[in-house]
Amino acid sequence: MGGTFDPLHDGHKKLLRTVFELSEGGEITIGVTSDTMAHANKNRVVLPYKARAENIRRYMYEEYGVKVRTVELNDRYGVTLDENFDYIVISPETYTVALKINELREERGKQPIKIVKVDHVKAADGKAISSTRINAGEIDEHGLLLAYNKNTKPQDCTDFHEKTNQKEKIRVNQC
Repeated sequence: MGGTFDPLHDGHKKLLRTVFELSEGGEITIGVTSDTMAHANKNRVVLPYKARAENIRRYMYEEYGVKVRTVELNDRYGVTLDENFDYIVISPETYTVALKINELREERGKQPIKIVKVDHVKAADGKAISSTRINAGEIDEHGLLLAYNKNTKPQDCTDFHEKTNQKEKIRVNQC
């Protein structure tokens, strides 16, 4: 799997949990976008590559007790065209990239990588948790709404309040 991972949110954590579960004690490699790539398509502020890679390594060690290898991604494919992997764990929006990786691997005489697509984690309003939404101030890293907006009202206010009370992070009463 690969990404920018800034900020690290519950959607990323679901992907990382899947990676850990599939690894069965084997090596885990996680691609982290280079600083150049992280800024290529968006005008945004992100932590430097080294800090983001260290955050991933620290999270995986603290959460699962495993050491992972992080590699710097300078393009969409990273090391997947040259190295052998059992799985590539992706989110729905990167599925076509995974298909292209396997197409390019086949052209190079390599075995395809099994693609594992992990659904998005939904925020309280039913939309996907994303770094873009977090950076815009709509939600926090757990998908809790930070400000009332008629377009981001939770789908089920009772469920929303139960979730926020459990996390002790009631930010705004939207209902």
